[in-house]
Amino acid sequence: MNPTSRRGFFKRSAAASAAFAAANLRASPWLRAAGANDDIRLAVVGVGSRVKIGGMGRNEIRTFRRIPGVRIVALCDVDDANLQPEVESFQKQNEKVAAYADVRELLDSRDIDAVVVTTPNHWHALVTIWACQAGKDVYVQKPASYNIFEGRQMVDAAGKYRRIVQCPNGSRTPNGHAEALDYVRRGELGKILTVRHVHFSPRSSIGKASAPQPIPSTLDYNLWSGPAPIVPLARTNLHYDWHWQWLYGNGELGNWGIHHLDGCRMIVGGGLPRHVITIGGRFGYEDDGQTPNTLIVYFDYEPAPVVSEFRGLPKDKSFLANAVAGKDFWGADAMDSYQGIPIGKVIHCEHGYVISTINSHAAFDTRGRQIMTFEPTTPPLNDNFIQAVRSRRAGDLVSDMLQGHLSAVLVHLGNISYRIGKTMPDSEIRQRVEGDKELSAAYQRLQAHLCANGVDLDKTPATLGAMLTFDPDTERFVGEFSQAANQLISREYRPPFVVPEHV
Repeated sequence: MNPTSRRGFFKRSAAASAAFAAANLRASPWLRAAGANDDIRLAVVGVGSRVKIGGMGRNEIRTFRRIPGVRIVALCDVDDANLQPEVESFQKQNEKVAAYADVRELLDSRDIDAVVVTTPNHWHALVTIWACQAGKDVYVQKPASYNIFEGRQMVDAAGKYRRIVQCPNGSRTPNGHAEALDYVRRGELGKILTVRHVHFSPRSSIGKASAPQPIPSTLDYNLWSGPAPIVPLARTNLHYDWHWQWLYGNGELGNWGIHHLDGCRMIVGGGLPRHVITIGGRFGYEDDGQTPNTLIVYFDYEPAPVVSEFRGLPKDKSFLANAVAGKDFWGADAMDSYQGIPIGKVIHCEHGYVISTINSHAAFDTRGRQIMTFEPTTPPLNDNFIQAVRSRRAGDLVSDMLQGHLSAVLVHLGNISYRIGKTMPDSEIRQRVEGDKELSAAYQRLQAHLCANGVDLDKTPATLGAMLTFDPDTERFVGEFSQAANQLISREYRPPFVVPEHV
């Protein structure tokens, strides 16, 4: 696409986003969970590793065990080295728990009412769809889906089988975020001008394996791969670094970005953008990761654009040198920030702004004086899920399957733009984005950040993602680059792990 057409796009008013009606997936009373003594009997699929990172399943076990009337009755993991230690921990507390390697066998059990899905992303859809078909409710971790097609099939399965499906993320947790968004949407600060999401959190290299890594004897690699092709293991940290490889994960957008992109979407009306464009790359090291560690994503929304900025390198190259040498770890002092926050959202309005982080939410006037703070009134997501399982009303959910899907679409839009983009000289990228004030300013900040880390964009050019046009009604790309983009809406599945066209 030539510079004129790109600039022309950013000078035009953004096309209106399609609004999605909340799904009313109400179930009949006879579909109530039938656990012994009215207990809700849970299974956790994807226990996770006991190493430093990679154990979300164990976190969910601890959280759900604290809810009255909930029993963890089954665990599933394709790696026995993950599964057996957790089974033994239950046995030490005189609690009976069934153990499975294959989720299909777990779902055959009539002693399970609901499943908690904490698998790698590429398994989220199949476990959720199969669980709905088996008459079980689902609590599926972020991002809801691995790709756009899977998310829509998950929505359809929840509706067809009348299941309760919760999709948690940080924007829905009880921390004051929802209350801050209501304040903005009521117009208390006037018209929304820009919504900016930043995630400035240094992440070190995952290393580069000199040869394919051995598959642990405890792991069923066929089951681990599931819908994805079976390929040689090309990472040293098996149970976490899949996040940064396209066959299984969705990069930083899907790992951290989803927490805040969900909130950004709520701020601007809850629908999907008409256009998206990205700038970024994987800078500072060469490793087995494929996803960008530095990225700008511009979502063309009405009433205001959403601009996301990710930085995976520290504040400057001195921190990077120490981390590579193993001398220290990147702490808070190594992070950049935007308006004083390294991670969170800034909602710019006519008469002030709101700063929203995971832990605090406050409104400020145009002079920077704090005028309002927000306290949570929404319930914890785990508790909310159990309440909805009992009530059989999907409308009771804080974040149902449709909401999880729509927010995950933002992740996929950004990644698809980046993946079909092209590396370009710094001067050409600057020329192409100069027509939009917000995008141009974000790119200038990215340039300064990379320069501070010793990255020369003339020697290591960034990727300018394709400017894509998306039809929210059909959930397909249209116009220029649409053929390449639509190929990434779904994937080629490996039988028998196929996400069905019709659920």
